[in-house]
Amino acid sequence: MRWTLKPKPEIDKVEALQKALQVDTTIASLLVQRGIDTYDDARAFFRPRLTDLHDPFLMKDMDKAVARIEKAIADKENILVYGDYDVDGTTSVALMSSYLKTKHGLVYTYIPNRYDEGYGISYKGINFALENGFSLVIALDCGIKSVEKIEHAKKLGIDFIICDHHRPADTIPDAAAVLDPKREDCEYPYKELCGCGVGFKLVQALASKDGKTAEDLTEYLDLVATAIGADIVPINGENRILAYFGLMVINTNPRSGIKAILNQVEKDKLTITDVVFIVAPRINAAGRMKHGNYAVTLLTEEEPDMAEKYAAEINEYNLDRRETDKQITQEALEQIAEQKEQDRLTTVVYHENWHKGVIGIVASRLTETYYRPTLVFTKSGNKLAASARSVRGFDVYNALEACKEHIEQFGGHKYAAGLTLEEDNYEAFKQAFEDVVSKTIDRNLLTPEIKIDAQIDLKDITPKFYRILKQFAPYGPSNMTPVFMTEDLIDTGYGKCVGADKTHLRLTATQAESTSRMVGIGFGMGDKFDIISNEKPFMAVYSIDENEWRGNINLQLKLRDIKKQE
Repeated sequence: MRWTLKPKPEIDKVEALQKALQVDTTIASLLVQRGIDTYDDARAFFRPRLTDLHDPFLMKDMDKAVARIEKAIADKENILVYGDYDVDGTTSVALMSSYLKTKHGLVYTYIPNRYDEGYGISYKGINFALENGFSLVIALDCGIKSVEKIEHAKKLGIDFIICDHHRPADTIPDAAAVLDPKREDCEYPYKELCGCGVGFKLVQALASKDGKTAEDLTEYLDLVATAIGADIVPINGENRILAYFGLMVINTNPRSGIKAILNQVEKDKLTITDVVFIVAPRINAAGRMKHGNYAVTLLTEEEPDMAEKYAAEINEYNLDRRETDKQITQEALEQIAEQKEQDRLTTVVYHENWHKGVIGIVASRLTETYYRPTLVFTKSGNKLAASARSVRGFDVYNALEACKEHIEQFGGHKYAAGLTLEEDNYEAFKQAFEDVVSKTIDRNLLTPEIKIDAQIDLKDITPKFYRILKQFAPYGPSNMTPVFMTEDLIDTGYGKCVGADKTHLRLTATQAESTSRMVGIGFGMGDKFDIISNEKPFMAVYSIDENEWRGNINLQLKLRDIKKQE
């Protein structure tokens, strides 16, 4: 692990904010690091308000989108709500369809089949719309690159409204409206919405025509918060507001489908991390193992008993997914070992029988193991399909773009992408990808990095300090859980390896010339026991959380890494 202590922010800004908020220096410093350096910024950060959301009509084409939907409702047109099969797509479809059904009876949904249609808008989906009399399709979390398909649909008399958040290509599709804050000609103030977030802005705009505000639409925010967490978008600006209130809905009055998922686990209050690891995988499992329609059905079901039934089915898909990705990951690791390619800067593996629905998860697991840009391929029809994952700081999307002569199509983000190519191009692509990464990546990025917000002493960790720290949540990109470093630590003699297989480390740390003591737990760090044994001085990187044991709640260090004191 590379430990990187973030530069200290400007002392003048820290002191001014400290004085304005009456907080300690570390809290003020953490805020300034996040771009919060005035009292008003801090108020907006700690006390999010739905009234702070931007006017949806600031988004390019929003007026066109609203007008086209209003026309469809007035003319009693059939409306098809179309979305991708992942969490962002299915929550978007659930949100849009359930809202439109409160205004219009002729609203239906469509999720493409991951295996015979692939990602995004498909010709099969367009044919479905044609054959079933849909003159308007609202596409969510996809469509920004579907120039030819939108043109084809237009010739058939089918209008599209695109609600996407992916990077556009050079040409914008000729649709009835294209909502995407990443359009270069879109001046919307916040660029980092997920697909479901863009869908919510459209709902917000439609509702405003009926005199309603965002505060009248909170029932949909459990879906938006789930998509924000699952799609790993920055949790700042509007996303922070939407996630904050969405979590409130999830924890107080979630829709029947999400409540049914939560009934499967014992958890009092969910954080955004819980949403990512508990709710999102189950929703995703439907599209991975069966069909994304199952997720939409669950998320739009209003009857609790039926929701419980659907949630139980989806949980079975998730259990199957776990077993499948575990098996494929093992096979991929064996393939890498056999290829003796540990000296490469990329990981590219392929097997024609690997399950297409889990190759993204496997790519993430391999990235955790070898920590380098990774692609996992499988056979998809007569083509090869892959999921790409990257390491922090390296743009895998740009790397794929540099290899596009070998690729049929690709799309995605900086850290996660998907592509298809002809089987004959596999070896050439594999070498081109290695060449591009070798020429462009900073070698330091191939060692996992822990970014440290501040260096503090154990005595600084007080109940008041933690109460304020808790209010930094919800955490996520651009607002990660604060990470601290403390030096000159000594274990008091209670340190030991714990867990059934003794793979975790538990210690009680004290600091030189201090009476403060803190319990620390390091998951998967049992092999570092020797560093802290026999009262050897060490330093630690950690976040702070609460540990509840027999009704008592105490603060503890959640260890990220430890090193012997230099």
